[in-house]
Amino acid sequence: MLLNERNFVIPLINNHSNLLKYLSEMVLKELDSEEIPVRFVITNIDNQGYHCELGVLNSEKKLVSPPKNSIFDYNIRSYENTDQFNTVLLIPTGIGAEIGGHSGDGGAVARLLAASSDSLITHPNVVNASDINEMPENALYVEGSVITRLLMGTASIQKVYSNRVMLVIDEHEESYFHEAAVNSASAARAALGLNCPLVVRMGKKILMQSLYSSSGRAVGQIKYLEYLCEILEKYRSQYDAVAISTIIDVPPDFCNDYFLDDINIVNPWGGVEAMLTHAISMLFDIPSAHSPMMTSMEYELDLGVVDPRKSAELISITNLHCVLKGLHRSPRIINSLIYGHSGILTAADISCLVIPYGCVGLPTLAALEQGIPVIAVKENKNLMQNKLEELPFTSGKLFIVENYLEVVGLMNALKAGVAPESVRRPLAYTTVKAQGDLKTD
Repeated sequence: MLLNERNFVIPLINNHSNLLKYLSEMVLKELDSEEIPVRFVITNIDNQGYHCELGVLNSEKKLVSPPKNSIFDYNIRSYENTDQFNTVLLIPTGIGAEIGGHSGDGGAVARLLAASSDSLITHPNVVNASDINEMPENALYVEGSVITRLLMGTASIQKVYSNRVMLVIDEHEESYFHEAAVNSASAARAALGLNCPLVVRMGKKILMQSLYSSSGRAVGQIKYLEYLCEILEKYRSQYDAVAISTIIDVPPDFCNDYFLDDINIVNPWGGVEAMLTHAISMLFDIPSAHSPMMTSMEYELDLGVVDPRKSAELISITNLHCVLKGLHRSPRIINSLIYGHSGILTAADISCLVIPYGCVGLPTLAALEQGIPVIAVKENKNLMQNKLEELPFTSGKLFIVENYLEVVGLMNALKAGVAPESVRRPLAYTTVKAQGDLKTD
């Protein structure tokens, strides 16, 4: 089984109308029958069309656990539940986001937004900081593809007290590294109360290679995914979530250059990790997260004091505790819609989506279709070049703000039912039209 990335341009459709349906049809035309779409993003919209990048799973033989839904399947929510205010915070992996694009440096943003939310639904890239994970108590740690399915209306998530977390690790040539991973699991059992029923060492390894797409996004290629799938099938009754720690093939100079202030490169590990966990969550309907295992002791270079956003990586050996803590209480994935039950969330329960400005993937497109308010943050600069205001959002459903402090104000305005313009000055005159001004088709 092979996971890789594909680039193509889809022609523009007039006024971007029915965009989600149109893109779905056009993308599926690009694929062969044995290819399964895993992760989709539009990096730029210009006169040439929609510049798309797609993670694709290629399986030459029948899958033991075929996905029950396509990532493009969509069910419109029939109502909005206003009993709670639930926020989805996304900072997509591998786009070089100024905030949240390094090593858990979106964690403070998560804590800020959670203070104004009943539940904050976010993904590993936001809060994973190697051996640090400071997500708030009301945060739901949900893998990115599951958030997509939630917003697309094809899955529900259920809060849990705890999960049985299986850890799958590479059997490293230097025993120090896989022994350190076992020690990380033991430490989480002792300090966190984690239920880790087993650790599986993989003799047959999946091969994960970090690459960059034409847009500059961190992506990758994964070979021999079936080796991991065999393990997940074999022990399926013994775990509820899976943590994975394996080696990622990254050019040696990338490891060093990434920490240097005068070289601006996108975190090389996150993109291929996202491809892996998207595939696993899609195939098995389980929470999953990955941490990169070091290739050798040579990686522990004396780099001195580094950019604070990257510093967590230099004080961790296994980069694993953040994953174990996140998966400990990660919501259960329900591959259907269950409405009106306490502790179960669907698209109807989502009050707003917060993203960096310019990001257009399936979550943004789903929010556009579902009428979920989208708050886009300009200060969180990134590689994506889309102009969100050109998309056909319903009036009052797209808000573009400067920073995350403004996001909190908008969230509270939405929750209070206060039109944002009503607390700004000057206040425009009320629009009045005579009946004769109305035009009919």
